Amino acid sequence: MAGKKGTSNDDLVRLNKYIAASGICSRREADDLITAGVISVNGVTTTVLGTKVKHTDEVRYNGERLRNENKVYVVLNKPKDYVTTTDDPKERKTVMLLIQDACKERIYPVGRLDRNTTGVLLFTNDGELAKKLTHPSYNKKKIYHVFLDKAFSLGDMKKLGQGVELEDGFTQPDAISYASSENKKEIGLEIHSGKNRVVRRMFESLGYKVNKLDRVYFAGLTKKDVPRGKWRILTEKEITRLKMNAYE
Repeated sequence: MAGKKGTSNDDLVRLNKYIAASGICSRREADDLITAGVISVNGVTTTVLGTKVKHTDEVRYNGERLRNENKVYVVLNKPKDYVTTTDDPKERKTVMLLIQDACKERIYPVGRLDRNTTGVLLFTNDGELAKKLTHPSYNKKKIYHVFLDKAFSLGDMKKLGQGVELEDGFTQPDAISYASSENKKEIGLEIHSGKNRVVRRMFESLGYKVNKLDRVYFAGLTKKDVPRGKWRILTEKEITRLKMNAYE
């Protein structure tokens, strides 16, 4: 009969992986936290990369305990007048209010939408995935439904399609077209750029005001069957696609 089982290598996990699994950052960023001396294991600060821990160990970041939680993925159809942040010093309504009943785990918005921009917004506690989806080098495809203050001319459509020079550099959409054949004020725009307020600024550079902006696609996700202000948990198939980068 076998004796009492000790801690096997299967029970151990690299500290940076444990930290990333808590949802606060990616593994690479976790290495930076470790070397910065802000991570403790069972009350002892550790700065050694490659340290391994058990799932039952008490790991803290700046004194706050990290939880090795289940990964959760939620898509919200964001309404207007909500800011994309976990906490707002001006005490405006945040998107966290809308997903507070989605799960017991602490999840965070991936990227951000302006207060008055609506549509697809992903939340997760998967720090590795969040990093991939928001880092500029990954350039994920986004599609917007743009509502303008006046009809968009064919000439300006061509200009915008060829790209415009903004204060932070040249920006070009991947595709642009009228969203409706009857209404020239509604535009469909596909873009990979993650620059701040980039869609609004592109149209403003040609003398148009964006009255309403709705993100209808982000990283393979749409708001289909998700009413405005509501959320749903992603399917296993969608999660696999996100992790495998099997989308544009």
